Amino acid sequence: MKNQLSIEEIQNILAKADQLHTDQEVSKAFDKMATAINQRLQKKHPLCLSVMLGGLVPAGQLLPRLNLPLEVDYIHATRYREATSGSDLHWVKYPSTNLKGRVVLVIDDILDEGLTLKAIVKYCQEAGAQEVLTAVLVEKQLNNRPGLQKADFTGLTIPNRYVFGYGMDYQGQLRYAPGIYAVHGL
Repeated sequence: MKNQLSIEEIQNILAKADQLHTDQEVSKAFDKMATAINQRLQKKHPLCLSVMLGGLVPAGQLLPRLNLPLEVDYIHATRYREATSGSDLHWVKYPSTNLKGRVVLVIDDILDEGLTLKAIVKYCQEAGAQEVLTAVLVEKQLNNRPGLQKADFTGLTIPNRYVFGYGMDYQGQLRYAPGIYAVHGL
Protein backbone atom coordinates (compact mmCIF):
# COMPACT_ATOMS: atom_id res chain seq x y z
CA MET A 1 0.00 0.00 0.00
CA LYS A 2 1.26 3.46 -0.86
CA ASN A 3 2.21 6.02 1.76
CA GLN A 4 -0.54 8.47 2.58
CA LEU A 5 -0.26 11.82 0.82
CA SER A 6 0.54 14.81 3.03
CA ILE A 7 -1.88 17.74 3.32
CA GLU A 8 0.54 19.84 1.27
CA GLU A 9 0.71 17.20 -1.49
CA ILE A 10 -3.09 16.98 -1.62
CA GLN A 11 -3.42 20.77 -1.81
CA ASN A 12 -0.75 20.90 -4.53
CA ILE A 13 -2.48 18.24 -6.64
CA LEU A 14 -5.78 20.14 -6.44
CA ALA A 15 -4.11 23.50 -7.18
CA LYS A 16 -2.38 22.15 -10.33
CA ALA A 17 -5.32 20.06 -11.60
CA ASP A 18 -7.29 20.94 -14.70
CA GLN A 19 -10.98 21.47 -13.93
CA LEU A 20 -12.98 19.58 -16.55
CA HIS A 21 -16.45 20.28 -15.11
CA THR A 22 -17.61 22.80 -12.51
CA ASP A 23 -19.80 22.02 -9.53
CA GLN A 24 -22.74 23.65 -11.39
CA GLU A 25 -22.17 21.50 -14.49
CA VAL A 26 -22.09 18.37 -12.34
CA SER A 27 -25.32 19.40 -10.61
CA LYS A 28 -27.03 19.85 -13.99
CA ALA A 29 -25.75 16.41 -15.04
CA PHE A 30 -27.34 14.85 -11.95
CA ASP A 31 -30.62 16.63 -12.77
CA LYS A 32 -30.51 15.24 -16.33
CA MET A 33 -29.74 11.72 -15.10
CA ALA A 34 -32.53 11.86 -12.51
CA THR A 35 -35.08 12.92 -15.12
CA ALA A 36 -34.12 9.97 -17.34
CA ILE A 37 -34.11 7.51 -14.43
CA ASN A 38 -37.48 8.75 -13.13
CA GLN A 39 -39.00 8.23 -16.59
CA ARG A 40 -37.45 4.79 -17.11
CA LEU A 41 -38.11 3.36 -13.64
CA GLN A 42 -41.51 4.87 -12.98
CA LYS A 43 -43.64 2.23 -11.19
CA LYS A 44 -40.69 -0.23 -10.96
CA HIS A 45 -39.64 0.11 -7.26
CA PRO A 46 -35.92 -0.37 -7.98
CA LEU A 47 -33.16 -1.42 -5.66
CA CYS A 48 -30.39 1.17 -5.98
CA LEU A 49 -26.93 -0.27 -5.36
CA SER A 50 -24.18 2.24 -4.72
CA VAL A 51 -20.75 0.93 -5.69
CA MET A 52 -18.36 1.78 -2.87
CA LEU A 53 -16.37 3.83 -2.42
CA GLY A 54 -16.62 5.93 -5.57
CA GLY A 55 -20.39 5.62 -5.96
CA LEU A 56 -21.06 7.07 -2.51
CA VAL A 57 -21.03 10.73 -3.59
CA PRO A 58 -22.94 10.21 -6.88
CA ALA A 59 -25.59 8.13 -5.07
CA GLY A 60 -25.89 10.81 -2.38
CA GLN A 61 -26.47 13.43 -5.08
CA LEU A 62 -28.72 11.34 -7.32
CA LEU A 63 -31.07 9.56 -4.88
CA PRO A 64 -32.74 12.74 -3.50
CA ARG A 65 -33.56 13.72 -7.10
CA LEU A 66 -35.47 10.48 -7.77
CA ASN A 67 -39.24 10.77 -7.38
CA LEU A 68 -40.15 7.12 -7.12
CA PRO A 69 -40.32 4.43 -4.43
CA LEU A 70 -36.94 2.74 -4.14
CA GLU A 71 -34.69 0.82 -1.79
CA VAL A 72 -31.00 1.43 -1.20
CA ASP A 73 -28.13 -0.96 -0.55
CA TYR A 74 -24.50 -1.07 -1.54
CA ILE A 75 -21.91 -3.31 -3.07
CA HIS A 76 -18.16 -2.96 -2.72
CA ALA A 77 -15.95 -4.26 -5.49
CA THR A 78 -12.75 -2.57 -6.57
CA ARG A 79 -9.82 -2.95 -8.93
CA TYR A 80 -7.91 0.15 -7.87
CA ARG A 81 -7.49 0.06 -4.08
CA GLU A 82 -6.19 3.66 -4.06
CA ALA A 83 -3.75 3.01 -6.92
CA THR A 84 -3.78 4.86 -10.23
CA SER A 85 -4.20 1.70 -12.31
CA GLY A 86 -6.51 -1.27 -11.92
CA SER A 87 -5.63 -4.85 -11.11
CA ASP A 88 -7.67 -7.94 -10.21
CA LEU A 89 -11.20 -7.37 -8.97
CA HIS A 90 -11.47 -7.54 -5.20
CA TRP A 91 -14.95 -8.16 -3.71
CA VAL A 92 -15.32 -6.49 -0.31
CA LYS A 93 -19.11 -6.67 0.27
CA TYR A 94 -22.11 -8.09 -1.52
CA PRO A 95 -25.56 -6.49 -1.06
CA SER A 96 -27.60 -7.54 1.96
CA THR A 97 -30.83 -7.27 -0.02
CA ASN A 98 -32.11 -10.24 -2.03
CA LEU A 99 -31.86 -9.36 -5.74
CA LYS A 100 -34.17 -12.11 -7.02
CA GLY A 101 -36.85 -10.64 -9.27
CA ARG A 102 -35.72 -7.05 -8.62
CA VAL A 103 -35.00 -4.17 -10.95
CA VAL A 104 -31.51 -3.06 -9.86
CA LEU A 105 -29.94 0.33 -10.55
CA VAL A 106 -26.18 0.23 -10.01
CA ILE A 107 -24.79 3.71 -9.26
CA ASP A 108 -21.08 4.37 -9.72
CA ASP A 109 -18.75 7.30 -10.18
CA ILE A 110 -17.07 6.46 -13.48
CA LEU A 111 -17.18 4.14 -16.45
CA ASP A 112 -13.51 3.71 -17.28
CA GLU A 113 -12.48 0.32 -18.67
CA GLY A 114 -15.85 -1.06 -17.51
CA LEU A 115 -14.46 -4.25 -15.97
CA THR A 116 -15.78 -3.60 -12.45
CA LEU A 117 -19.25 -2.58 -13.64
CA LYS A 118 -19.43 -5.56 -16.00
CA ALA A 119 -18.62 -7.91 -13.10
CA ILE A 120 -21.19 -6.23 -10.84
CA VAL A 121 -23.90 -6.46 -13.52
CA LYS A 122 -23.05 -10.15 -14.00
CA TYR A 123 -23.23 -10.74 -10.23
CA CYS A 124 -26.67 -9.07 -10.06
CA GLN A 125 -27.95 -11.12 -12.99
CA GLU A 126 -26.65 -14.35 -11.46
CA ALA A 127 -28.30 -13.37 -8.15
CA GLY A 128 -31.65 -13.35 -9.99
CA ALA A 129 -32.23 -9.68 -10.77
CA GLN A 130 -35.03 -9.19 -13.27
CA GLU A 131 -33.26 -6.22 -14.86
CA VAL A 132 -29.95 -4.47 -14.14
CA LEU A 133 -29.36 -0.86 -15.17
CA THR A 134 -26.25 1.23 -14.62
CA ALA A 135 -25.83 4.93 -13.83
CA VAL A 136 -22.44 6.65 -13.83
CA LEU A 137 -21.59 10.27 -13.26
CA VAL A 138 -18.81 10.25 -15.87
CA GLU A 139 -17.85 8.11 -18.82
CA LYS A 140 -14.30 8.24 -20.14
CA GLN A 141 -13.83 8.54 -23.87
CA LEU A 142 -11.95 5.35 -24.73
CA ASN A 143 -11.36 3.79 -28.14
CA ASN A 144 -11.30 0.27 -26.73
CA ARG A 145 -13.31 -0.52 -23.58
CA PRO A 146 -12.75 -4.16 -22.56
CA GLY A 147 -15.63 -4.31 -20.04
CA LEU A 148 -19.12 -2.81 -19.96
CA GLN A 149 -19.38 -0.74 -23.12
CA LYS A 150 -21.94 1.87 -22.09
CA ALA A 151 -23.93 2.82 -19.00
CA ASP A 152 -27.69 3.15 -19.22
CA PHE A 153 -27.53 6.62 -17.64
CA THR A 154 -24.47 8.88 -17.96
CA GLY A 155 -24.06 12.40 -16.63
CA LEU A 156 -20.89 13.67 -18.31
CA THR A 157 -18.28 12.53 -20.80
CA ILE A 158 -14.61 13.19 -20.09
CA PRO A 159 -11.33 12.72 -21.95
CA ASN A 160 -9.10 9.75 -21.17
CA ARG A 161 -7.29 11.33 -18.22
CA TYR A 162 -6.93 10.43 -14.55
CA VAL A 163 -9.72 12.32 -12.77
CA PHE A 164 -10.94 13.02 -9.26
CA GLY A 165 -13.85 14.71 -7.51
CA TYR A 166 -17.48 13.77 -6.84
CA GLY A 167 -16.51 10.31 -5.59
CA MET A 168 -13.50 9.67 -7.83
CA ASP A 169 -10.19 9.69 -6.00
CA TYR A 170 -6.52 10.21 -6.51
CA GLN A 171 -4.58 7.83 -4.25
CA GLY A 172 -7.53 7.67 -1.84
CA GLN A 173 -7.86 11.46 -1.64
CA LEU A 174 -9.94 14.26 -3.17
CA ARG A 175 -13.23 12.33 -3.57
CA TYR A 176 -14.88 15.41 -2.05
CA ALA A 177 -13.59 17.92 -4.63
CA PRO A 178 -16.47 20.13 -5.87
CA GLY A 179 -16.16 19.45 -9.59
CA ILE A 180 -14.42 17.02 -11.92
CA TYR A 181 -10.65 17.53 -12.13
CA ALA A 182 -7.89 15.89 -14.15
CA VAL A 183 -4.59 15.27 -12.40
CA HIS A 184 -1.87 17.42 -13.96
CA GLY A 185 0.45 15.24 -16.01
CA LEU A 186 -1.79 12.13 -15.92
